[in-house]
Formats: sequence, structure tokens, C-alpha cells
Amino acid sequence: MTQTPISVNNRARPMLDRLCAEASVLRVGVSRGEAGECLVDAGAKHRGGIAAGLRLAEICLGGLGEVRLASDATLPHWPWTISVASSNPVIACLASQYAGWSLAHGGFFALGSGPARALARKEKLFEELDYHDQASGAVLVLESGKPPPAPLVGEIALACGVAPADLAILYAPTQSLAGSVQVVARVLEVAMHKAHTLHFPLEHIVDGVGAAPLPPPHPDFVVAMGRTNDAIIFGGRVHLFVTGPAGEARDLAEAMPAAKSRDYGRPFAEIFRAAKGDFYAIDPMLFSPAEVIVTAIDTGDSFRAGRVDAALLDKSFL
Repeated sequence: MTQTPISVNNRARPMLDRLCAEASVLRVGVSRGEAGECLVDAGAKHRGGIAAGLRLAEICLGGLGEVRLASDATLPHWPWTISVASSNPVIACLASQYAGWSLAHGGFFALGSGPARALARKEKLFEELDYHDQASGAVLVLESGKPPPAPLVGEIALACGVAPADLAILYAPTQSLAGSVQVVARVLEVAMHKAHTLHFPLEHIVDGVGAAPLPPPHPDFVVAMGRTNDAIIFGGRVHLFVTGPAGEARDLAEAMPAAKSRDYGRPFAEIFRAAKGDFYAIDPMLFSPAEVIVTAIDTGDSFRAGRVDAALLDKSFL
């Protein structure tokens, strides 16, 4: 039987429709922009919240992952955890959720994530991903306090091959509850991107789960961004299930934890300020979960590396 190709945009659309239908309950704002695009404010002028952030994260995964809020005894000071699971982690995380599309116009700048990326395919990463989406509508997610200006909306729609009226843009700033939830829900994606950076064959990663503590939001952007990063760097845990030799699984596990980075050991906000706001001056190996398990499903062997650092998490969150 021929399988229907997976479309992250088509899967995300009914999820978007449900979110819009429950806008008042979720405290999000739904409107139409100048170009006719659908705009969903999940934490800027509208309050949003944790529930909106969970919905935003699942939409960002293109409907190929589950995002839940759960209690966890691993970090007694921060017991609430954002858990993520996907049986299609390469498509869900790298072809959809990853914030890799640079969008700028005038004084506006944001990194685009979500299903629309798989239609536009503007990033070099898509040269390596064996995935093409086809859909008549596009869903874009921005970590931003405002929507993009109309000229940029037109460029986005054109790149996705859809009419502006068939483009939906969801946004929430990092300082908001929804924004912090959807960023921390990238814990699995961070591991997937690290595996790609380490040149592990992505086609060998067949399943994945991750979890990271829910950080308290902060009105200052740098502090809020630091806390969302630290939730993953100091408190993130990921379990990847891979095919291939056990030795490759072991090597991946040993190389992945954030503690392997030369910049590990201080809250991210401190590192960011020391780098004078230059992300490129920060060791890219830092962007990793704290602890990882990699299971070689062909042999049944599992390899664990790294550890959760409660003291550094407290330093960041308090």
C-alpha cells in the first residue's frame, strides 16, 4: 500500500484552527494582517499562557510531536517539566521546529520556525534533508513580540508558494509564558541539531523523547532567553533511539552533553553578555541537553552521558 506523504503544514493546519477557535480560553489574539495573513499573538499584546505555549510547540513540530506539561522529581526546586516526543524526529525537529529561517525587513528581525520552513526551503540544511512538503497553506512560528511588516509577509508567502491569505504567522516573545514554553519544548530539537553538527547519520535516528524544566519567565529579554537556554543546557534530558552499530551510538552519547562545551559552567545570560551579544562568539557545542541516552535498537545497548546540574539551574532561575 502506498503511504500518503507527510505534510507538516497540512498536519499543523487543523491544530491552528483549534487554537483559533479557543482563542479566548487560551488568551491569544487572532486577527488578519495588512496582506490578509492570519496573525496569532500568543504572548505580546495578549497574555497567552502555558497552555498556549504547549499548543504553539506542537504546531511548530508540524503535528509530528506531542508536548506535555508534567511533574518530575529530578529537580525538586523546579518540578514542572515540558516533555516532548516524536516518532518522526528528523522531520518534526529539523524540517519544521528548528529556528533556521532568517527573516528581516527594515528594523524587524526574527528567526522563522515551524512548518512553513519546509515549503520555503531557504536554508542550507534542506540540501541534506530528504524531505519536501507540498501544501496550499503555510504555518510560520516566530519568537517575536510583534508580527512581520506587510512587505516581509509578501516575501514569506512568495517563498512558500502560497497566497498571503493562506499564510498563518504565530508569534510570542521569549519573555512571555507561551514563548518560554515553546522555546524549552525544543529540547529534542536541540539534540537533533547537535547530532547533525556531530555528523551522525540523521536517517539512523528513528525516535526520540526529551524533557526540560519549565523556567520562570522574566521581563528582561536577555534574562528570559538565558533561562530558556539554561533549562535545556543544565536541565534537559533526551533519549534517542538509533539504528546502526552500537559504537556509533556510544560515540554520539559521549559527545552530545552540553558540559562538553568550553563555555559550559555559567548561566547563559552571563555568557551572552560577555560575548557582547554575539552568538557566533559562543561555542556552538554549548547548545545541547544536559544529559543524553542513546539506545542502539539493533543491539539493545544503551549509552548514557552528562548530568543535570541543579545548582547552575538555580543560579539561572532564581
